[in-house]
Amino acid sequence: MARPTKITVATVTWNAGTVLERTLLSVEEQDYAAVQHVIVDGASSDDTLTMVRLYQERNTHPDREITLLSEPDHGLYDAMNKAIQLAEGDYIIFLNAGDKFHEASTLSKVVAFADNAPAVLYGDTDIVDNNGRFLRKRHLRPPRELSWRSFKRGMLVCHQAFFARVDIAKKTPYDTNYRFSADYDWCIRIMKEARDAGLLLRNTQIVVADYLDGGMTTKNHRRSLIERLKIMAKHYGWLTAVGMHISFLWRAAVNKVR
Repeated sequence: MARPTKITVATVTWNAGTVLERTLLSVEEQDYAAVQHVIVDGASSDDTLTMVRLYQERNTHPDREITLLSEPDHGLYDAMNKAIQLAEGDYIIFLNAGDKFHEASTLSKVVAFADNAPAVLYGDTDIVDNNGRFLRKRHLRPPRELSWRSFKRGMLVCHQAFFARVDIAKKTPYDTNYRFSADYDWCIRIMKEARDAGLLLRNTQIVVADYLDGGMTTKNHRRSLIERLKIMAKHYGWLTAVGMHISFLWRAAVNKVR
């Protein structure tokens, strides 16, 4: 009998005690067993580590592994690269502190699309508030058919709904020269690797994650926008990048007036 597809859920934390519990519970409540939860902590000084150790202690499932690494890092994407190196699953998904899977059956539903080992499994995302209440759908929605060229229109698939094959992720780390938008660059490079290997990108057609409103990119919107412009130019050329960002700014202005 073939072994089940194993999912590595990666959670990066730093002094995240106020929001981490819902993320831990979200993984704990999954009805899919073949899960490795990698938690990379940046040497927190609050109760984050206490919460994670209690989470480890109450895990009694033989097929579920919880891996904790706590040490200083050089920023979010350095920590995420550490998580990739610790990953032992077939696919990796980043579900950071405050984010959660949409429902207890999310991973079961995702794995149902993993036949023939596509390079990427992806879905949709809901945006929620600090209490986990639904606020809105993302403005950018995942396309029915995805390719690396799709992201010239922006990050159509949220990072928290993008499952990458671990073997591809390990040879495609985050570029830590970017501080706010390395996930955008990373997803494009993962999809380019998939193209070069002739591998599929498969839409699971479900809401994968509830994404906490006001993350690092939102809080640093201007600097993130500048990084995204440079990343878009690198992959699609300056003409496309400038044209798309003019349209982004125009759309934002129109929405503000409304």
